[in-house]
Amino acid sequence: MRGALKTAMKDRDRLAASAIRSGLGAIDNAEAVPDQPATHADGDSPIAGAVVGLGATEAARRELTVEDVHEVLRTEVTERREAAIEIEAGGRADRAADLRHEADVLERFLD
Repeated sequence: MRGALKTAMKDRDRLAASAIRSGLGAIDNAEAVPDQPATHADGDSPIAGAVVGLGATEAARRELTVEDVHEVLRTEVTERREAAIEIEAGGRADRAADLRHEADVLERFLD
């Protein structure tokens, strides 16, 4: 996807670049979910509920499978298609077409 983003930027395809950035962001967000809760300090800490220990400020990232990534992208595609229907019903056919184009761009990564 990152290679496709570079290509979209070189081609000045702002809709494709926006869609790919959004897809990458959604994947990054899905990876950011911590697997286990952090260890909190006991009552002796000067800051209530502070996280302690080596690497306490680091959050472990989840390892996504290919299917997980595809599910995230399918969600992004579905959201754009549903929004396009609503926006078109509101009289904004141009914006709906943009959303459909973005959905088409993301859908290419599902093959």
